[in-house]
Amino acid sequence: MNKNKKYQRLWLLPLIVSLVLFLIGINVNEPQRVLEQSWNICLSCIGIG
Repeated sequence: MNKNKKYQRLWLLPLIVSLVLFLIGINVNEPQRVLEQSWNICLSCIGIG
């Protein structure tokens, strides 16, 4: 019975890790960098950049 309780909470570990990495990415301004790169790629695809 104790083993089942351990596995019931195992889903929390990937959730917590992903939230921590998400917050670190926001803290180092990663969303802005991704947006800039996608903007440049789109401009290159249509032949402007």
